[in-house]
Amino acid sequence: MRNEARLFDVVMVFAFFVAAVYAVMTGVMTRDGVEPVGTIALLLTGGLTFLVGSYIRFVGRRIPARPEDNDEAEVSDGAGEMGFFSAGSYWPVGLAAFAAVAGVSLAFMQIWLLIFAIIGLLITIGGLVFEYHSGPSHH
Repeated sequence: MRNEARLFDVVMVFAFFVAAVYAVMTGVMTRDGVEPVGTIALLLTGGLTFLVGSYIRFVGRRIPARPEDNDEAEVSDGAGEMGFFSAGSYWPVGLAAFAAVAGVSLAFMQIWLLIFAIIGLLITIGGLVFEYHSGPSHH
């Protein structure tokens, strides 16, 4: 997970650098002084990437090395079972649709539509999570 941590480190440094440049440039080029919203947003972006990168680095030290972390690895080194993936599930389509409806309802502040979207989201999330659950009586 070394490569992923490096990626987040690069984004973190970039976000902090851009935040500093943004603060200086808005302070110099405008009469109102430093524009706080963009500066804080860029600083928070850098902080979030620092948190995610630190977590990935921490987890990477606790788990054994993956084939992706070895510079000399071949494609066949990563062969084997990766896990279970659903071949054809329609639950993600419904989940995306209800999430879009929730976003539109928030944009237009339609509470009735938001309630409908939340109920739909709960149903589709439950369907997605329990899609292959057959119950305790089945083996």
